[in-house]
Amino acid sequence: MRTRSRRSMALGGGIAAVLCIPPAVSLAAGGATDFLLSVGHPVLASSTLTVAWLASSAVDEASGTRWASGAGVSGAGAGTEWLRVDLGAGQEVTRVRLHWATAYAKSYRIQLSDNGATWTDAYRTADGNGDVDDLRDLKGRGRYLRVLATQAAKPSGYSLWDVRAYGPGPASRVPESYKAPGAGVPPEAADLTAAPKKETAMELVSSAENSTLDWRSEFGYIEDLGDGRGYTGGIVGFCSGTGDMLSLVTDYTSRQPSNVLAPYLPALRAVDGTDSHKGLDPGFPAAWRAAAKDPVFRKTQEDFRDRIYFNPAVRLAQTDGLRALGQFAYYDAAVVHGVSGLRSIREQTLRARKAPGQGGDEFVYLSAFLDARAAEMRREAAHSDTTRVDTAQRVLLNDSNLDLIPPMTWQVYGDTYTINR
Repeated sequence: MRTRSRRSMALGGGIAAVLCIPPAVSLAAGGATDFLLSVGHPVLASSTLTVAWLASSAVDEASGTRWASGAGVSGAGAGTEWLRVDLGAGQEVTRVRLHWATAYAKSYRIQLSDNGATWTDAYRTADGNGDVDDLRDLKGRGRYLRVLATQAAKPSGYSLWDVRAYGPGPASRVPESYKAPGAGVPPEAADLTAAPKKETAMELVSSAENSTLDWRSEFGYIEDLGDGRGYTGGIVGFCSGTGDMLSLVTDYTSRQPSNVLAPYLPALRAVDGTDSHKGLDPGFPAAWRAAAKDPVFRKTQEDFRDRIYFNPAVRLAQTDGLRALGQFAYYDAAVVHGVSGLRSIREQTLRARKAPGQGGDEFVYLSAFLDARAAEMRREAAHSDTTRVDTAQRVLLNDSNLDLIPPMTWQVYGDTYTINR
C-alpha cells in the first residue's frame, strides 16, 4: 500500500386518496402565475421495485399510479434513493409538491442541477412526515430536478404518487430522442463493480497514488518513499515491507515461473516487515520495471488488487447499503490502511452513526466515515496529508454525487483532476 503520492513529497401500502392534479397553469398564493414544469417529462430513478412502479408514474397525469424504490441492500430498503426529472432546459423552480405514499422519506432534499451531476439544494428536511409536502417560495434554477431521499421512515423504502414542480415557465420541450427509462437501476446508478464505475475508481485512486489518471501507466512504478515500508511499486503501491509485494511476486511466479522477479523471492521474504533493501539492491527496481512489460505481471497486479483490496472493500460497503461513492471511500481506505484498517475505521464510525443499510442517513454516515478516516491518517506521519479525503471524496459527497456520475472535478495535493465521460 503506497502511503502518499510520490509527488507529495420501497413499497408503500394502502390506497391513496384521489389526488386533484393541478392544471398546467395555476395561481400561486400571491396571485402570480405558476407553470407546471414536470408532468410528462423524462424521469430516472435510482431503483424501481417492479415494472408496475416506474419512475415515470410520478410525473404522469394519472391519480392512481406511483413510483416505488427497489427493495434495497439485503432487503433493508432504507438507504438513499432518488428520482430525477429532466425539465428539458434550465428552469426557475419556485414550488415543488410531493405526494408520498405510505413509504415516505423522513429525510430528503430537493435539488437542482444544470448538468445532472453537480447539485444544489433548494430544500432539505430531516423531519418529513409523509402525505403531501407543498414546498413554496423555493429559490433555484436548473434543467434537472431531483428528489433525494436519504432516510426512510419505514424499512420498505420510498414511494411517491406524484412529483410536481412549478415555476414561472413555460416549460421547455424535451427532445424526442430522450427515451423514457424502464424498470431497474439505470447505468449511472450502478455499483462500483460495473466497468465504467470501476474505471472511475481506479482513476481516483491513481490521482492520489500516482499523480495521474492513467493508472495503466503505473505497473512499472517503483521507488522507496522513505516511509518505513521499503520499496513501493505498481498500480496501488505494493510494498516490500508490508507483505503485499511478496504475495504479489509469489502469485506472479506461480503463473509465470521463469520471470525476472522470481530470484528475489528469498530477499522479499527476508525484508518483509522492515524497510530494508537487503538482497534487493541494486537489481530489483530494474527487474520490476522489466516485469511490468509482461502482460502476465500486469494481469497479476490487477487480479491481486481486486482480490486483496477492491472486492473485500466493495462487498463491505454493499453490506452497509452504500452507493458508488461510499464503496469507493471504503476501497481507498483499504488501499492506504489495508482491509483490517478499513474495518477499524468502519467500526469506529458505526459506533457513532448508523449505516444506510441499518436505516441511517447515507450523507451523515459517509461524512462521519470520512472524518474518522482523516483522523486515522493524521495519526500516521506518512498519511498526514488528508487531501485525498478532504478535497476529493468530501467534495464529491458535498456535491451529492453518491453515484460517481461524471463530470466530476477534485483536487489531490494541489493538483486538479476532471473526468468528463
